[in-house]
Amino acid sequence: MRAIAYRQPGPIDRPDALVTVDLPRPEPTGRDILVAVKAVSVNPVDTKVRAAAAPFAGRTERILGWDAAGIVAAVGPDATRFRAGDAVAYAGNIARDGSNAEYHLVDERIVGRKPASLSFAEAAALPLTSITAWETLFDRLRVNDPVPGAAPALLIIGGAGGVGSAAIQLARALTNLTVIATASRPVTQDWVRSLGAQHVVDHGRPLAAEVAALGLGAPAFVFSTTQTDQHLSEIAALIAPQGRFALIDDPASLDIVPFKRKSVSVHWELMFTRPLFETADMAEQGRLLDRVADLVEAGRMRSTVTETLSPIGPATLAEAHRRLESGSTRGKVVVEGWDEEG
Repeated sequence: MRAIAYRQPGPIDRPDALVTVDLPRPEPTGRDILVAVKAVSVNPVDTKVRAAAAPFAGRTERILGWDAAGIVAAVGPDATRFRAGDAVAYAGNIARDGSNAEYHLVDERIVGRKPASLSFAEAAALPLTSITAWETLFDRLRVNDPVPGAAPALLIIGGAGGVGSAAIQLARALTNLTVIATASRPVTQDWVRSLGAQHVVDHGRPLAAEVAALGLGAPAFVFSTTQTDQHLSEIAALIAPQGRFALIDDPASLDIVPFKRKSVSVHWELMFTRPLFETADMAEQGRLLDRVADLVEAGRMRSTVTETLSPIGPATLAEAHRRLESGSTRGKVVVEGWDEEG
């Protein structure tokens, strides 16, 4: 079995930053299923792990990949949700081998069915960002629970990124909130409007003034997907008293004292928490991915893929990493298909 991996963490511009390795085809046990991978997408977690994390103990390589779509090849003895031949999409578990491989083991509880209306490439763009956006909106921020006196509005900082793109669509499909997205370039502003954002503000300008100028009032909810430390004082100024704030990025430090005066609650989201700790509600991730598939098939949500590269291999994945690290992508970059060698 071919897999794309790295042996030493470091920058993507090294000739050996990503390499092909040959490994035995794994066999599923317990509730695992074995997926023949057809397409993967690249997320910031891929670049962060590749740059800094050593291979797992006892291993000489680490396989990245936390988004995939493919076909179930085999199932473990305790697996009940899927059977061989089913088309699936999922994000996996950061504590295990990733999906940049011809065959991948994943716990069925965090797997959803592939939307029938999407190609494998289109489906691979959705799982990680959809899980992150869903858990942030509905589990952390509880956006369907109103904040007294606040504007029924959601501000999404970094609306054109993968998670922001999913969050805009979920908020429009499943809530009555007014969605405000931030974007700083005409192409990204057009993108977030196309996804359903009713208002667009420029995060290159002071956000409190930008949001106030909309005349909606102080928003109940703020979801920051990127550069949170740069916007924190503006968020504290613009959010409603007793509002709820969530973030997903990794600022070096986060001083939340300014939120005290308004009794703002702060929520950090990591979509890997459930599989990492095998929480009692771990299967919620599989269920929510099935809900996302329902929304896609009903025409209420669409794939956020904007670039598709091929085939799945070291050079192509390295190019996807470079594009993501440029900070100028919108939506998702997907890599699909295996060449015929091997």
